[in-house]
Amino acid sequence: MKSESPNPLKTRDRQSHEKRSADTIEPSPRRRENVNEKGTNADEDALPALDGPRSNPLAALAETAKNYARAARASNTQRAYDADWRHFSSWLRRQGLPLSPPDPQTVGLYLAACADGAGRGTERSSVATLERRLSGICWHYRQLGEPLDSRDRHISTVLAGIRRRHGRPPTQKAAIFADELLAMLATLDLDLRGLRDRAILALGFAGALRRSEIVGLDCGPDQTEDGAGWVEIQEAGALLTINGKTGWREVEIGRGSRPETCPVALLETWTRLGRIADGPVFRPIARKNGGVSSERLTDKHVARLVQRCAMRAGIRGDLTEGERKRAFGGHSLRAGLASSAQIEEAHVQKHLGHASAEMTRRYQRKRDRFKVNLTKAAGL
Repeated sequence: MKSESPNPLKTRDRQSHEKRSADTIEPSPRRRENVNEKGTNADEDALPALDGPRSNPLAALAETAKNYARAARASNTQRAYDADWRHFSSWLRRQGLPLSPPDPQTVGLYLAACADGAGRGTERSSVATLERRLSGICWHYRQLGEPLDSRDRHISTVLAGIRRRHGRPPTQKAAIFADELLAMLATLDLDLRGLRDRAILALGFAGALRRSEIVGLDCGPDQTEDGAGWVEIQEAGALLTINGKTGWREVEIGRGSRPETCPVALLETWTRLGRIADGPVFRPIARKNGGVSSERLTDKHVARLVQRCAMRAGIRGDLTEGERKRAFGGHSLRAGLASSAQIEEAHVQKHLGHASAEMTRRYQRKRDRFKVNLTKAAGL
């Protein structure tokens, strides 16, 4: 049987079709993915790129989606996660190990190295730091489409051993009580900066607020995109609506007995003299001309303010200067009210916005200590 000779026209058409198909087929996005090693926000990398003439109508929507992605986590948490990712990426590069795909055994080695301080002049990382770093690493890998299972035995077993060997009780900031707060307020001047700082301390204590919640307050609802809540001044006091870690909550701050220590009166004085009626409540003040900025004060100012005023007031004079500085922070105000308020625990829990009474008890540094004596109750 004679074989048919190939038709040159058909052969040329088939070759042309195969060439066009090869030009249009792109490699899988998973293969050509450029893993983010710079520690930038990986949320933006997870969003689709809009190229070509059809992208113009969707450009604004893509930018909106990126803004929502950035707001998925608190800015402080995101900064910590980005720093943890950079630390992990740097360690991998020094060891000559690849960043992708995620390897649970490699992550276990990284945790062991951090726990032992293995490296060039590195200190041992605490268990809390390692747990946060692991959360940041897992989060970044999820954004890159390569989830890492933290329950893998190479990770969970190593971390369990680190907890058992290096675990310590959680380090808590010292509570500032009412009499100590009055001494701290007395150290501040009566100029505009001093009035602002007085309002910060008094409001943070009376509201048992986190430092991010203090500086995140606006004068009203829907005034800024980065606000964490707003304040309404009423005849009986101030009503704070706050979006905290456990969701939205209302915090009632009643008026005090004296204007110079009343948190509501101090807040009214600051906003009136600072001419603040819209936007962030607490703002920086220029050192040269004393003008009030339109920007929001950072939460680091609250921590530094508490430390500085506690040092000036001579609180915990039994400690060295370095120990006293480490003992106080923004949470000292929050813990102070939880420890000072002699009311039912349920009211304190609601005021602090805690989901459980156990969490509220962690903030009560001295309250109820030795109130129940089981030694005597046992007959000894």
